[in-house]
Amino acid sequence: MAEDWARPVVYFEIEALNADLLENFYREMFNWNIGEGFIRQIPAGIGGPENGIGGHMRQSNRSGVTLFIQVKNIEASRAMAVSLGGALTSEPFQVPGAALIAGISDPEGNPITLVQQ
Repeated sequence: MAEDWARPVVYFEIEALNADLLENFYREMFNWNIGEGFIRQIPAGIGGPENGIGGHMRQSNRSGVTLFIQVKNIEASRAMAVSLGGALTSEPFQVPGAALIAGISDPEGNPITLVQQ
């Protein structure tokens, strides 16, 4: 039998109560090119990991999915999130030996972690 391999995360979905509101937030916040229609396609960005995106699982007091999105500047991105109707959910935190991260939410309360590398 051939050796098996780990399957990477290769796609994500953002469900919205008001897709027009969230489309504007994600388009402005992350410069995403979002398509039209019932299923609004979001193509892959430039600079992502070549083998797909990784992730983790942890014990928490809620169930859900959090997007980790790379940004150029944590503080500027936090300010932009608030100006677009989002909220700040955690202060910037330097992960030892890794990236600077901070939590925000979109206008419907979906969690996002900003990652400055």
